[in-house]
Amino acid sequence: MSVDIIIEDARWERLDIEPLCTAAADTTLTCLGLDAHAFEISVLACDDARIAALNTAFRDKPQPTNVLSWPSAERGVSAPGGIPILPEQDWDSELGDIAIAYDTCAAEAAAADKPLRDHATHLIVHAVLHLLGYDHMRDADATLMESLEIEILGKMGLNSPY
Repeated sequence: MSVDIIIEDARWERLDIEPLCTAAADTTLTCLGLDAHAFEISVLACDDARIAALNTAFRDKPQPTNVLSWPSAERGVSAPGGIPILPEQDWDSELGDIAIAYDTCAAEAAAADKPLRDHATHLIVHAVLHLLGYDHMRDADATLMESLEIEILGKMGLNSPY
């Protein structure tokens, strides 16, 4: 997996965000039967102000959020609970972009009494699944996506976030 990371908020460096993102993305792709080395993802490790601006610009929601994702192609399915069409495994296929906000992630981790590293890993797994076409807008889709997150995080030695 090639993860291109831009660290705008230095607090992410203390968490060693680059290997965290690579491990989360690699494990996600591998669990779905994909060759992780065939794909690229870009990650922006930022703060709440930056992600709020992105959330406003792209989702018309003028507030910070924990993570955003922009898939390179539409891979979702129309049937509730359906499995998205996974991308071809061309060498260096771009899956899309992710932005993750330190302030919101840290606050959520503290509120849930879990390590920030574990919560950030979950959010990167969650965002990679979005890049692959998984969603949680409908109940059946949410059930599928959450079960995958639990499985992937379990393979990484982390507890269910739910």
